[in-house]
Amino acid sequence: MTSPIPSHTACCLVQPLFAALLKRLCRPAGLMVVLLGAAFSVSANAQAVRGLKDAYRGSFDIGVGLSVANVGQQGQHELVTANFSTATAENAMKPASVHPREGVYTWEGADRIADFCRRHGMKMRGHCLCWHNQFADWMFTDSLGREVSKEVFYKRLREHIHAVVNRYKDVVYAWDVVNEAVADGPAGIPCPYRDTRHYRLCGDEFIAKAFIFAHEADPNALLFYNDYSTVDPAKRDRITAMIRQMRRQNVPIHGLGMQAHYNVHWPDTTLIEAAIDSFAQVVDVIHITELDVRANHERGGSLHFSQGQSGTPDQQTLSRFNSQYANLFRVFLRHRDIIGNVTFWNLSDRDSWLGADNFPLLFDRNYKPKPAYYIVRDLAGEKQ
Repeated sequence: MTSPIPSHTACCLVQPLFAALLKRLCRPAGLMVVLLGAAFSVSANAQAVRGLKDAYRGSFDIGVGLSVANVGQQGQHELVTANFSTATAENAMKPASVHPREGVYTWEGADRIADFCRRHGMKMRGHCLCWHNQFADWMFTDSLGREVSKEVFYKRLREHIHAVVNRYKDVVYAWDVVNEAVADGPAGIPCPYRDTRHYRLCGDEFIAKAFIFAHEADPNALLFYNDYSTVDPAKRDRITAMIRQMRRQNVPIHGLGMQAHYNVHWPDTTLIEAAIDSFAQVVDVIHITELDVRANHERGGSLHFSQGQSGTPDQQTLSRFNSQYANLFRVFLRHRDIIGNVTFWNLSDRDSWLGADNFPLLFDRNYKPKPAYYIVRDLAGEKQ
């Protein structure tokens, strides 16, 4: 059986033939040089700019979490646009950022990221409309600091969601509507929901209301419940049960956002595949959100984390890092029928909420691709 010719070998064979043909056709030497230079320049540039989004085109979108600082740095623009087809505002669209006080909206940061995406033809995942952290806590109290009724809270929440969704509906195609409302812990805990002001005031009804309000504002947007540690079997089952119950009540939950704050040791692929299979029973689409891989044993979405060790991880850790990213993307590719987006949580180690020393992303602190970048990119061409 004849072995296929590698692309770089084929290029080496074709280029001399192409040059000879041009020499015969183009008598003026200057014209030949110009044409040769242009042809090889285009070929080289095409190879140089082939990024993650092109590699995974036809499988799923590749996204990135961006800060206002990222879009303000001209030098980072090409890196973003070459590799990512979607973007998520890391913090700039959260309630505390855009709606800090009643009647006061501060759109500047979110607008800058949205405008960047509009200019470069990138879709956005909106993040997030309702969360217990970085929330507009004024919604819970009146002018004297007394707790309002849930009816007043819902009125304020609806106004907030409509204002934000309507402002960005031309560029945002999917929203993380409710973030991290399900409790951590083992199977059998008394309450499946996180103990928050939202839950204490409204019970789980606030989840349904948020989705209903978002669907009112943009009936065409995909609406997601988003959470971390979704591969934990007990939490996975609580999330699955919540979504199944809500959808039976015609709550417009379309998708599940699986935050992927993993590490080089955890999780194994069986946990991830079990979670995907479980969620696929109750949603139309899954997005892998907030993907990073820590070079230590920490996991999940907790804001309490160490900054790791300074310097580059040792060789064993680097090998595990590369293997973990490869294993993750093999799983994602096997489930491309249900996975619509894989979003890295920040552009580079320098930008990561985990700190550069945790080594979590495919671009290092100097915005240079790591070996894992090429491993992930080239996996897209393999049969899974």
